[in-house]
Amino acid sequence: QVQLVESGGGLVQAGGSLRLSCAASGIIFSINRMGWYRQAPGKQRELVAVITRGEPTNYADSVKGRFTISRDKNTVYLQMNSLKPEDTAVYYCYAERAWGQYAYWGQGTQVTVSS
Repeated sequence: QVQLVESGGGLVQAGGSLRLSCAASGIIFSINRMGWYRQAPGKQRELVAVITRGEPTNYADSVKGRFTISRDKNTVYLQMNSLKPEDTAVYYCYAERAWGQYAYWGQGTQVTVSS
């Protein structure tokens, strides 16, 4: 099992920045992918950014050039700059183990961007 604990969400004005963190614990040695998804009210959960072992990082078109994902051992970060009101959502940390055999989600952290 893998447990994911997120932190760093909050309220920020448009144009501001936030940094999300997600720490993984448990069976972490075989985690091959970590990333972030988000879900706005009334919308489906969507990919924001993901790091996969041996592959380039992947970003949603809507956040390219503004968000940066990074990973340090068992923690994944999402640096969010130039935030827009449309970035408002619950952000979920995601981890995948054994190349998709097992998938895990964090509890979610609210990001609210005011105009």
